[in-house]
Amino acid sequence: MLYSNLRVRKRNFWLSSPTQLVGAILICVALPFAVQAWWLPVGFQGPEARHAALAALLAVTAGFWLYRSLSALPGTRESSGILPAYSITFGIALTVILLFRIHYSRALLVLGYLLTLVWFHVLYLVTQRRATLVLGVVEGGSAHLFDGMNRVIPVCLGIDDSPEGMDAVAADFRFPHSAEWEARIADLVLSGIPVYHSKDLHESLSGRADLEHLSENTFGVLAPLAPFQIAKQVVDRVAALPAFVVLLPLFLLTAIAIKLDSAGPVFFRQRRIGYRGKEFEVIKFRTMQALNKRPRLGSRDEFITREGDQRITRVGQFLRRTRIDELPQIINILRGEMSWIGPRPEASALSEWYEQEIPFYRYRHVVVPGITGWAQVSQGHVAEIDDVRRKLQYDFYYIRNFSVWMDLLIVAKTIKTVLTGFGSK
Repeated sequence: MLYSNLRVRKRNFWLSSPTQLVGAILICVALPFAVQAWWLPVGFQGPEARHAALAALLAVTAGFWLYRSLSALPGTRESSGILPAYSITFGIALTVILLFRIHYSRALLVLGYLLTLVWFHVLYLVTQRRATLVLGVVEGGSAHLFDGMNRVIPVCLGIDDSPEGMDAVAADFRFPHSAEWEARIADLVLSGIPVYHSKDLHESLSGRADLEHLSENTFGVLAPLAPFQIAKQVVDRVAALPAFVVLLPLFLLTAIAIKLDSAGPVFFRQRRIGYRGKEFEVIKFRTMQALNKRPRLGSRDEFITREGDQRITRVGQFLRRTRIDELPQIINILRGEMSWIGPRPEASALSEWYEQEIPFYRYRHVVVPGITGWAQVSQGHVAEIDDVRRKLQYDFYYIRNFSVWMDLLIVAKTIKTVLTGFGSK
């Protein structure tokens, strides 16, 4: 990934991978083991402390590899992969311990997990949070893409200017640059300065795919592998059944709250466009007044939720902010109509409108729609055409980067979205 390569160039000694991993092992594994073993009656020979330390060591090492894989995804910050990566590896370590009934120190394993999260978050805050990319930009074509981009300082590069202090150079390779500029770009590459196609680099930095020049070859690149989609659907259904059982008490409490708050059905049902353009009925908790109680709106506005929408009930506001209203869509997952992660399905009426206004809109139906997705955690809820066009860029970016790593990152960002209420209306 382009952005990952750039960040490697910017790292100093404290940001190098070996230093981070060694520091994590010393502070999060070795130090707690030494302290606890010192106080145990059997000292360092106690199996509980040794087993927990070994499990923590393996979890930290495996989690570091997973963490680097997640943080290498374009359009992300390195802190996004910390929680899911180490939660997964420490969770697997604990599962193995319990399955094989291995004696271990619970306090040591939990402390190792918490210290690991603290260690990598502190590293990020101290060394990377304020990091910026100084980017030399060759004028012409799409050179303007980096103007105003967060954590990027674009510097207009003249043909005789020195790239000293710049992390990389961006140029539009489709633009007819002069022979002098082509020779200059070649010299930059030979001198060790990375030069990237501006649109590819912009996609890598922003996490959005370009919609202006989607040729037939690009569609081929965007199409995800069928075996991965099939495997993903199997995993979705396997995870949905126990989740449905566990969440039943929450469903019951939510249903009671909805009934006490306003008249009308507990569930909201709506026809939406799903995989390969097929219609299905989505199921959500009702968050608005019943149809006979709502104010009259235009036919299209009936499907659009705006800021401060008067149709939303008091309980509905809480359900939307926490995304609890989306949970009944687990039923749609069990039916094979939706996935946990994917582009959000739109109402049929809105989808028809968007298709008339935005080229290639229907292509988002090439994957199964999801309860949460890359556009939702990056942009939030939108309805206007310009915002939907930007949302479509996020959807296409997800389709192009369809992978386990991308889904894990979305899970982490979804947790943050639920806690902060980002993008809810």
